[in-house]
Amino acid sequence: MTITPPALSVFETLESEVRSYCRGWPAVFDRAQGARLTDEDGHSYLDFFAGAGSLNYGHNNPVLKRALIDYIERDGITHGLDMATTAKRAFLETFQNVILRPRDLPYKVMFPGPTGTNAVEAALKLARKVKGRESVVSFTNAFHGMSLGSLAVTGNAFKRAGAGIPLVHGTPMPFDNYFDGTVPDFLWFERLLEDQGSGLNKPAAVIVETVQGEGGINVARAEWLRALQDLCHRQDMLLIVDDIQMGCGRTGGFFSFEEADIVPDIVTLSKSISGYGMPMSLCLFKPELDIWEPGEHNGTFRGNNPAFVTAAAVLDAYWADGQMEKQTLARGEQVEQTLLAICAEEPTAQFRGRGLVWGMEFEDPARASAVCARAFELGLLLETSGPQSEVVKLLPSLTITPEELDEGLRTLARCVRETA
Repeated sequence: MTITPPALSVFETLESEVRSYCRGWPAVFDRAQGARLTDEDGHSYLDFFAGAGSLNYGHNNPVLKRALIDYIERDGITHGLDMATTAKRAFLETFQNVILRPRDLPYKVMFPGPTGTNAVEAALKLARKVKGRESVVSFTNAFHGMSLGSLAVTGNAFKRAGAGIPLVHGTPMPFDNYFDGTVPDFLWFERLLEDQGSGLNKPAAVIVETVQGEGGINVARAEWLRALQDLCHRQDMLLIVDDIQMGCGRTGGFFSFEEADIVPDIVTLSKSISGYGMPMSLCLFKPELDIWEPGEHNGTFRGNNPAFVTAAAVLDAYWADGQMEKQTLARGEQVEQTLLAICAEEPTAQFRGRGLVWGMEFEDPARASAVCARAFELGLLLETSGPQSEVVKLLPSLTITPEELDEGLRTLARCVRETA
């Protein structure tokens, strides 16, 4: 398939230079269904990015679309601030019955605003309020959002520089395997905590991703996460897990931390929690941490009721019987076997991942961008990640068929060969 770049005049003349994804995918998209998008010229693209993980159940999922259309047609509430509505009640009851109770998770639910960074800001603010301390520890190559508090616990130098002011009260520590296994886990961190001369202010909390998506698909071991939780308990720090991209089934279980058998104090969710790509986020926390005063943290668009409708529908449709986790793990094995074969023929590449999030890292960072560019020419949407964009990131929808997944993986293998 040969794709001719469209005339993008209005985007180039009117839209800000800050736009990014459209530069790697120079097409004007018009329709989407399942794992495929179609541009205005009729070209079809297989989507291995899924809205940066906000479309775990595919584009315009028919089950969710039907629930949404029915709700809109009966004039259900669209914008509700934090008022009680039937849509919010249905979501909360479904979330409690399908997700929280079966996992014996005691969390209270907060609607902090529509995006992931809103949830992170709420988590940081709550941790500081509970502990009465300012410092929060994050990890090398972390990404937690683009607002100032979230940027302060983000590792990427390019994104941090965009703040334009000093980013304070955040302290980075080495993520799992940062020293390639040559240094014991948390040796530096714990030494700083115990040394009265270290200069490290006692942290209120530690925030971590179990798999660093934007950081390059860096997967934390279950034993590392358990040791981190133990350290937090011993040192009177709260453990925050940012599950914005890796939650909602991306790694297999609904929460990415389930495999490690830990129970974070605070959890942030967004992206695929609405199921349909609509803005929605949650901040979950243990009941004893719920010390908010009414209205102390609010936001105009935290009551997106159509998102509540699709969120409840997706939990009922995909999470009530345990089959989604099994399917995701099976699809993940399919990806892993293909990447194993590709890397056996390509000595400059290595891969890592869990569930349906995988990354292929190249020694030459430019190679990853070349692979993604060639993939677009062949009708496959891929993105890069990592501090130097050296990792090709695979993030297909959880509902992708085995045949579609195989098609995309074969295209990926071709792109790797053709860019060698």
